[in-house]
Amino acid sequence: MKNYFSKLEIILWSSSVLLIVVSFRVFDRENYLTLLASLVGVTSLIFNAKGNPFGQLLMVLFSLLYGIISFSFDYYGEMITYLGMTMPMAVFALISWLRNPYKENKAEVKVNTISKKETLFMWIGAIAITVLLYFVLEHFNTANIVPSTMSVTTSFIAVYLTFRRSPLFALAYASNDIVLIILWVMASVYDIRYISVVVCFIAFLVNDIYGYISWKKMKIRQSEKK
Repeated sequence: MKNYFSKLEIILWSSSVLLIVVSFRVFDRENYLTLLASLVGVTSLIFNAKGNPFGQLLMVLFSLLYGIISFSFDYYGEMITYLGMTMPMAVFALISWLRNPYKENKAEVKVNTISKKETLFMWIGAIAITVLLYFVLEHFNTANIVPSTMSVTTSFIAVYLTFRRSPLFALAYASNDIVLIILWVMASVYDIRYISVVVCFIAFLVNDIYGYISWKKMKIRQSEKK
């Protein structure tokens, strides 16, 4: 792994980890599961930015941990979304990335482009899933149901684009990060410990934006070498 990550990526990951650990020490100090989930999540993002399938393996673990954390604050939408959709789709994405390496490099996935027709299909699926889960969330009296429902939409689009190996998956996750920041800010009003989760998703947002930039560069590089 020597020289695998650039200096910028090392700084980005190190800064994110430091921010997460400091916020945990200041606002939480108890829920080590939250700390573990945050560290696993931010590490998965730096590997995803490189198009490395290991990032998807870590995303499976993060989804499991995050689902448990969401359950603790009655965010059933987040729990259902991550355990019932994001985690299974991360498994499919892992398989897809492993089956589609760039040339013989198993540590880098081949970047894909989806058609306008497939994009339309994706949005139809996102709307259908959102409407269906809205009523499920309403049935379980989910806290902050509007942003919780928006999280379902952005999560579905993100996991679909990840599975299809489109650079846009990182932007979709960035959109999801913004929704989750709002959700956990609401939660932190009642319990200050959740500020550490807010900080976590702020770090995720920065990493996902970098991930999009990295994938755009990767797509250009792969196209030039054809």
